[in-house]
Amino acid sequence: MRATAANSPRLSVAALVATKPGHRPRLIYRTHSGRRRGGRNGGQRKGFTETDYAQLVDAAHQQLGGPVVLVWDNSTPTSAPRWRRSSRPAVADGLPPYAHELDPVEPLWSHLKRSLANLTKHTIAELTALVKTRLRRMQHRPGLLDGFLASTDLDLSPV
Repeated sequence: MRATAANSPRLSVAALVATKPGHRPRLIYRTHSGRRRGGRNGGQRKGFTETDYAQLVDAAHQQLGGPVVLVWDNSTPTSAPRWRRSSRPAVADGLPPYAHELDPVEPLWSHLKRSLANLTKHTIAELTALVKTRLRRMQHRPGLLDGFLASTDLDLSPV
């Protein structure tokens, strides 16, 4: 049976690279696997919701132990999140549209995709496990994460 875009499984990944003066950088991520079925969402969500993004920011706040300044890339799911106006411990600053060179997660995605090239996985569960393994490896490579942050040329020093 041939899989089509309407019924094939998909894996969504949301991540942020966090930095705190005097500490190693952190990679915080979440995955969601789902299946698109009929109509817009066909009963099962296909990706991350605003609540999922808010939980990711909450996890960053807990892991970093302080306020979070969130810089996002103006993508559709995060361009005007309702949680931004809530009491979440974050200040959100948006990047210009299509400014991928200012987003430290863009080189992370590129690195992840290159590490997955030419690998065959037969199920979404196998792919999810492999992606999580690769992301965990990146979490333990602070030099790599520093490189992702440095590639943006953003001044991330405290004000």
